[in-house]
Amino acid sequence: MQSISPQLANELNKKYSNKDTLTIIKEIAIEFKGKIVFSTSFSVEDQVITDMIANVDKSIIIFTIDTGRLFQETYNIMETTMDKYGIEIKTFFPDYKLVENMVNEKGINLFYYSVDNRKLCCNVRKKEPLKRALAGMHIWFTGLRKEQSITRHNINVIEWEDRYKLIKVNPLADWRETEVWSYIKDKNVPFNSLYRKGYRSIGCSPCTRATYPGEDIRAGRWWWEAADNKECGLHIND
Repeated sequence: MQSISPQLANELNKKYSNKDTLTIIKEIAIEFKGKIVFSTSFSVEDQVITDMIANVDKSIIIFTIDTGRLFQETYNIMETTMDKYGIEIKTFFPDYKLVENMVNEKGINLFYYSVDNRKLCCNVRKKEPLKRALAGMHIWFTGLRKEQSITRHNINVIEWEDRYKLIKVNPLADWRETEVWSYIKDKNVPFNSLYRKGYRSIGCSPCTRATYPGEDIRAGRWWWEAADNKECGLHIND
């Protein structure tokens, strides 16, 4: 196994940028076996990758972050997914002391009142457990796509993630939303029932709403904020 570095990330991006998604996952799984994690929020993109991983190498660690504010429908699809594929999905929770301190100081719905408050909540409920989940890993698979938002237009299939000193692999970076749904339907992949109710990007319950016709894919996330600021910090350094 090669030393993990920005240079290696660049080399891998050149190598895999024109290869199909399943080939990327298969070859990365072989080369970095035992040092790979995949983070899922049970989006349709993540469900596509889960389906591929389940058919390639079930030893790849799949994890999710339970913020404590998720939809019941998200828990339902988590259980359905584990049952269908016969896999374990590890759950990471935020540090309860950090949550208690934040809520007692700022209020239970602090995120509605300022961008700083919202980012604080995301830091406590998402970024802190993510750091623990990624510790010691070399490869981080994600379901990011360029089309999802203006904050993701410039992502590569493979990138260096400097904050966590590992390589991030975005196998679906160049997929269109229509391609994702075609895969879901063709392979009979289970998906969150909220998609049937107009949700196109699903996060925490109080910070997610259904979208309206013509709106951006992520318009329902933190809808009270500007479009160029709609990230929780898991994938950009804010």
